[in-house]
Amino acid sequence: MKINLPELDKKRVVVIGGGFAGIALVKKLAGKNYQVVLIDRNNYHQFQPLFYQVAMAGLEPSSIVFPLRKLFRKKENTFIRMTEVERIDPEKRQLHTTLGVVNYDYLVLATGAETNFFGNAQIADKAIPMKSVSEALYLRNHILADYEKSLSIEDYEERQSYLDIVVVGGGPTGVEVAGSLAEMKKYILPKDYPELNIEEVDIFLIQGNKDLLHGMSEKASEKALEFLTNLGVKILLEKRVTAYDGKRVTLNDGTTIPAKKVIWAAGITGKSPEGLSTECKGPGGRILVDRYSKVQGHDNIYAIGDIALMKEEAYPDGHPQLAQAAMQQGKNLAENFIRLDKGKALVPFTYRDLGSMATIGRNRAVVDLPNIKFQGTFAWFVWLFVHLFSLLGVKNKVFVFLNWLWGYSTYDQSLRLIIRPKLNKVDIPSEENAPVL
Repeated sequence: MKINLPELDKKRVVVIGGGFAGIALVKKLAGKNYQVVLIDRNNYHQFQPLFYQVAMAGLEPSSIVFPLRKLFRKKENTFIRMTEVERIDPEKRQLHTTLGVVNYDYLVLATGAETNFFGNAQIADKAIPMKSVSEALYLRNHILADYEKSLSIEDYEERQSYLDIVVVGGGPTGVEVAGSLAEMKKYILPKDYPELNIEEVDIFLIQGNKDLLHGMSEKASEKALEFLTNLGVKILLEKRVTAYDGKRVTLNDGTTIPAKKVIWAAGITGKSPEGLSTECKGPGGRILVDRYSKVQGHDNIYAIGDIALMKEEAYPDGHPQLAQAAMQQGKNLAENFIRLDKGKALVPFTYRDLGSMATIGRNRAVVDLPNIKFQGTFAWFVWLFVHLFSLLGVKNKVFVFLNWLWGYSTYDQSLRLIIRPKLNKVDIPSEENAPVL
């Protein structure tokens, strides 16, 4: 069975994934001399850098998502299909999905990445990732529900396991989550849970490297450590989590931490559909591509964004898995499709490093730009500005700004609601709720 799509007298470009890379490509290619088909398991784009604010009850989920159909409703020859991808048949140029088969002239993989548990099935089953809105909501529900339960627990050790939170991974996501949790402990919990002894709430940040924000500047790492320490976060450097049974975290030195909540932000790995040749598989689950984003060993298949491993002289191990790299690759590939249609020479991709940044709570952030690095309040405002204007949709920008303004003015948030579907048991969202593929 084939997916019902108009048969046009144009080459068909099928794009899998509505993340930063896929959206950048489709926006630039829409309306050109191609039929563009965007496939995603969700009908919306998710702004991943702000997942943690949804989890910490700082933003509504609807503020950081944008409907795909609304984004492309005025674009000619652009079609959206919400379905699961099963496999690729490169010889027949067909993509098999749960809705049916899609023929393609060019296939673009923009499937992003998923949480990397480094092969530890126990941790994968018990820890809480944060790679989708549904997972962020689950985390919010879990945190608030555990604090409600803790009010009725008299035993200190048992109560401690409900109160304490362990964050694994000292990259931007882990640092931002830990900072947000520390501010929740300082400003929110005393108001909402006056019966609790807030001093019993401990937030641990576990990092396998000797510094935080590995990959950013030394000054950014030092400042992040200082900011988090001042907020009361217990930071454990050069430590690795070896086991977690849902009640107790075990580290590589034998130390254990009682905690019913482990937030996993320790790394990502690529995930691609079945059907690709083994020669194109690179480290970290990424797909090997050339400077034109073409998948190694395949003529009409391309990969962009986090899933792609493209090497250039300045980046021998591939580009950083950041939104900017994904968007730049998407735009470059779209421009090359346009050039291909016009018979012009293709342009190889060159990454333009626009910098990186992370926020560690109110008035605390670190920013590394190519020619300048700064930290503190000004860096925090720069972080706010960049993320606010990167959101899709005017309404989303306004709602996020108002939420931030309210939170900054009142030291409070108004979204601490435990909202969950009616299920027989509470469980971590399944893969079907992940952002793409």
